[in-house]
Amino acid sequence: MTKRPEDIAARKALRARQGGGARYDAVTAPHDNRLLARRGAAYFARKLNELSDADLYGLSLCNGWTRAHLVAHVSHEARALAIALKSLREPLIAEEAEWKPDLALAATLPSRALRHLYDHSAKHLDVEWRDLPPDRWNMTLTTLGGDTVTARDTPMIRAEMVWRAAIDLGNGGRPTDVPRALRQHSAK
Repeated sequence: MTKRPEDIAARKALRARQGGGARYDAVTAPHDNRLLARRGAAYFARKLNELSDADLYGLSLCNGWTRAHLVAHVSHEARALAIALKSLREPLIAEEAEWKPDLALAATLPSRALRHLYDHSAKHLDVEWRDLPPDRWNMTLTTLGGDTVTARDTPMIRAEMVWRAAIDLGNGGRPTDVPRALRQHSAK
């Protein structure tokens, strides 16, 4: 993505208004991929919030999964990435180091709890990205699925997941809603 002069000026003005106490992504962070992940998280949240509580337990487009399973899966993946990223900054507490997601159990949560689970996990991941020091973006970590990737890869992994999951909710999300840059990346 090309940075337009007006976007750069707007960002600079925003930082001036926010003052010295505000925290920002590291200059070495993959900003364009972070933007795709943030927009995907917002799109998923919008599609999730369009569902009634009853519809949340209906079937998704993922074979054998309800929408609740899909929400729990997307939430667990975010939490797993957040924990892995945190481990690049500091030692994990016992609860984090021993965390094992239980998809079947999470899918039985009440609708309000599932919505909060998604919201909290998305924010947690965003905070871990923001707090990752500049020299840690090229370090490796292991995903929930057991893949070894760099921290720099995680925003694109998340972007692909949340955009695909938003469509898989099966309530009107369309492949054409996915940003062109992400569609082109996924086609590689």
